[in-house]
Amino acid sequence: METNTQNLAEDDEHIFRSRFPAVPVPDITLPEFVLQDAESYAGKVAFVETVTGKEVTYGDVVRDTRRFSKALRSLGLSKGDVVIVLLPNVAEYAIITLGIMAAGGVFSGANPTAHASEIKNQVEAAEAKLIVTNGPSYEKVKGLGLPAIILGEEIIEGAMNWSKLLEAADRAGTSSVKVDVKQTDLCALPFSSGTTGLSKGVMLTHRNLVANLCSTLFSIAPELVGQVTTLGLIPFFHIYGITGICCSTLRNKGKVVVMGRFELRTFLNALITQEITFAPIVPPIILQLVKNPVVGEFDLSKLKLQAIMSAAAPLAPELLTAFEKKFPGVQVQEAYGLTEHSCITLTLADPETGSRLAKKSSVGFILPNLEVKFIDPDTSRSLPMNSPGEICVRSECVMQGYYNNKEETARTIDKQGWLHSGDIGFIDDEGNIFIVDRIKELIKYKGFQVAPAELEAILLTHPSIEDAAVVPLPDEEAGEIPAASVVLSPGGNESEEDVINYVASNVAHYKKVRVVHFVDTIPKSPSGKIMRRLIREKMIGKMRANLHS
Repeated sequence: METNTQNLAEDDEHIFRSRFPAVPVPDITLPEFVLQDAESYAGKVAFVETVTGKEVTYGDVVRDTRRFSKALRSLGLSKGDVVIVLLPNVAEYAIITLGIMAAGGVFSGANPTAHASEIKNQVEAAEAKLIVTNGPSYEKVKGLGLPAIILGEEIIEGAMNWSKLLEAADRAGTSSVKVDVKQTDLCALPFSSGTTGLSKGVMLTHRNLVANLCSTLFSIAPELVGQVTTLGLIPFFHIYGITGICCSTLRNKGKVVVMGRFELRTFLNALITQEITFAPIVPPIILQLVKNPVVGEFDLSKLKLQAIMSAAAPLAPELLTAFEKKFPGVQVQEAYGLTEHSCITLTLADPETGSRLAKKSSVGFILPNLEVKFIDPDTSRSLPMNSPGEICVRSECVMQGYYNNKEETARTIDKQGWLHSGDIGFIDDEGNIFIVDRIKELIKYKGFQVAPAELEAILLTHPSIEDAAVVPLPDEEAGEIPAASVVLSPGGNESEEDVINYVASNVAHYKKVRVVHFVDTIPKSPSGKIMRRLIREKMIGKMRANLHS
């Protein structure tokens, strides 16, 4: 293995490539790629739900993916039609996703805890044709006028039942028209706040996702196939949940332990009883594992855990050290990725020793088949090693663009095919990449993306609010929390609590504004941009002053 990171002059540009050799990418669809050879594992459990104990085998996955894709075609789903999946993490989630893709459709996961109005926005923005959901979430979408398929035994008037649909597909014989799905066809439309502002549909093809899986899985030793048990807690409606957890595990014929929501005792119990070996989690959970006394009730020597992965938000170095002390022998891997590209870097384990190859607090090495450069945000010139700049990436994993949004696409992907991440980072002499800061203004609350622009728009709809700015404040448990500086109009007498409740009644739980300060004006630059850094510093200063007073 080469240790020097190759760089290449492209018109004298500083371009960095992987220290690992290129990997081949087969020309097949995502369902074909992940279910390759699945029949020989037909009896092996692919998904198990922690709370219900429900199991789905590889045989079930292959059969039901085929049945569902046939059912969708018989319902008239055309190639390129978007299907919204509004579900918590359940054992059938990957079957639904792969069935949609195999039928030529486009999977778009939505957050089941989202507000009905947010789901309506996604359904409309995606121009969706169909919704797959469950009884409790059906309430949020029944007024949208789209056909809906309900998972589970429940029969709901006006909606189709999942089990009955699959049975009907069996009876329909094999005469249904086979649709020719190409690798260049779209297969997923996840919604991301993107590198700026409001939520946008990210267009991903089969090729994008197969290429990304080939890059991320390149270092998995053949003897690990069939051996890995992965925790499925990160939401499957996130691209990381569906590809990084479900598809990666299916490709390697492991088992996913499906968990709908985080509760510390259930989580620890599942880690031990299900013998989970790999657990992708977010920093707030790592904090609980380090600090919560409940952990002491469990015999940690029974853990089979080999590695945890933290990808949604940066991990504080102190937290990393505390975790390693409490869980010796469990490797902490970090990754860096974007919905617009999927995974870009990974802190890999040395195949020989299993120990972490990347330096502490780095997000790892560039994956095979990818090119990365760091540019000066002001001049756009690419920078040499050890110089922080905006991270740009070019590869076959780069999205096709934002759905129905050419302007935002052009702002994110340049003419040479470089995706501009909006994150500032640098690469050191050994090829470790470090993230320094975000240009983007997104707030990361417990790994969830919160767009300040969206919360500001809601605040401004309040009759007593004249102006508002939302900024992230550091928070030990959540990483960052949304905080609002608010200018009340003359005669407005709302309390901080009133403002917090007003936002909470319009958004999903994780987007709530958690701190409100009343101010006389919102500082803005000459071009009218909110000076968020200044506001943030003022808010932190005010909170510190209150602490000491």
